[in-house]
Amino acid sequence: MQPYDERLTVPRSWWFLAAGAGLSLALILLPLGTLPMLAGLVGGAALTAAAVSSYGSARIRVVAGSLVAGDARIPVEALGEATVLDAEEALAWRQHKADPRAFMLLRAYVPTALKVEITDPADPTPYAYLSTRSPERLAAALQAVRTH
Repeated sequence: MQPYDERLTVPRSWWFLAAGAGLSLALILLPLGTLPMLAGLVGGAALTAAAVSSYGSARIRVVAGSLVAGDARIPVEALGEATVLDAEEALAWRQHKADPRAFMLLRAYVPTALKVEITDPADPTPYAYLSTRSPERLAAALQAVRTH
């Protein structure tokens, strides 16, 4: 069995957002004095860094007979065909091909994805769209768990 565990971390350039937000808040608070300016710098940078870190903490794992993607836990018995999506096809499935009922763990900064059908008749979700940097590995891990 091939274990699979991926964290959808944000690009390094996003961390400049934290510095920029802190600097912006510091400049806004500058007329109030040095202490408010420093508090704005530290507070703005810390809050933005926490938001960036939280957004980039989404994980996709295949564990104990389940696909765990973000907050969703789907048993592999409820999964159908997995389709590897290259960057162009992934973009199409994020836009005009998307079904509003689908479960989407979407990160626009990850160009490739895996689309996995949901076959559980009690679940109205037609498929799971998972942004992943290694769609082939994820599909292989799901297949390996299904055959065991």
